[in-house]
Amino acid sequence: MLHQRCKKISVLLLIVFLFTALLPLPMQAVELPLTAASAILVDAHSGKILYEKEPHKKLFPASMTKLMTLVLAMEAIESGKIKLDDVVAASENAASYRGSHIFLSPGEELPLHELLLGIALASGNDAAVVVAEYISGSNEGFVDLMNDKAKELGMKGTHFANCNGLHNPEHYTTAYDFSLLARYALNFPILLEICSVKHYRIRTETKRPFQYDNKNKLLWFYPGTDGFKTGWTEDAKYCFVGTCKKEKLRLISVVMGVPAPQGHFSETKTLFNYGFSQFTFKEFYQENEIIGEIYVGEGKKNKVDIIPDGKVGLILPKGEEKEITTEIELVPLVNAPVNKGDVVGYISILKNGEIMSRTNLLVKEDIAKGSLWQMMKKIFKGVVTK
Repeated sequence: MLHQRCKKISVLLLIVFLFTALLPLPMQAVELPLTAASAILVDAHSGKILYEKEPHKKLFPASMTKLMTLVLAMEAIESGKIKLDDVVAASENAASYRGSHIFLSPGEELPLHELLLGIALASGNDAAVVVAEYISGSNEGFVDLMNDKAKELGMKGTHFANCNGLHNPEHYTTAYDFSLLARYALNFPILLEICSVKHYRIRTETKRPFQYDNKNKLLWFYPGTDGFKTGWTEDAKYCFVGTCKKEKLRLISVVMGVPAPQGHFSETKTLFNYGFSQFTFKEFYQENEIIGEIYVGEGKKNKVDIIPDGKVGLILPKGEEKEITTEIELVPLVNAPVNKGDVVGYISILKNGEIMSRTNLLVKEDIAKGSLWQMMKKIFKGVVTK
């Protein structure tokens, strides 16, 4: 009896072993030689995590913080609250900040564009405070905006205590949270333009000229890199949130708590090398690309173009591109009035018949309801052409 029971258990264990051996390995199954206390690699399009190491560990972000400062500045510019060519004066408080700084004097005026470059390239603590005070009226009010935006983006492991990343025990985040912020930052092309500038000179007509040199050395040594922000304090160690695009695939990486100088760059390269060697992005339609058209009833126009709600594509392990197909479903007709952005269908991406993602299809423009005379003309034209 005991022999039969042991035999059954052995058979059961063998079946479990064979079953688990045949299961596909998760994307995280790779081991990368990282010394970072926390790291993450993400597909920028979908947010899919390609690699992670302690991604929710709360750590000090140092000057990576300034990415949030830049993002809030971009929002203020987009809303019309401020403009890039605004001339902004440095307060005595802002000019008092040291560490990484651009040597602002109390009352000194610089265009907002040059202050943003000072934040992105030179990691200016003083420049960050000037921008924060200009947007919110006070440094403290700006920090409230930072925490509100963090909450809105789902950065649950984050709390900001300042706008520049100077050490504070109550100023912390996670690699995962900063990947969310980085994905959001990609909505602002101007931010990427600013972050990808290598050198910039200010005060060229004065006796105090100064050159910003971008601290992101991957701009020189890793083609395709165009953002974002480095960080270092004794408590935070070396940190970097970066993004890189090769062909159609854009990746986001975050490394935090790297002990060795330049290690945040070498370990980001390790993450990017892994991502670009193992994955590809299959794109079907670009954002705002016309996919087709549908008929409009009782409108000033008979048809309206249809576009996707964003880029349509999918990240895949290399070699699996041929298994991917798309399927479009559209309503055949809509009645006017039609509003730009109305959802009239969707496009699905399928892998071996299984839906992997789905994107809404939208009306490209407003179509007003036609007048009675226009309706009569359409009817008459239809009768004549029959």
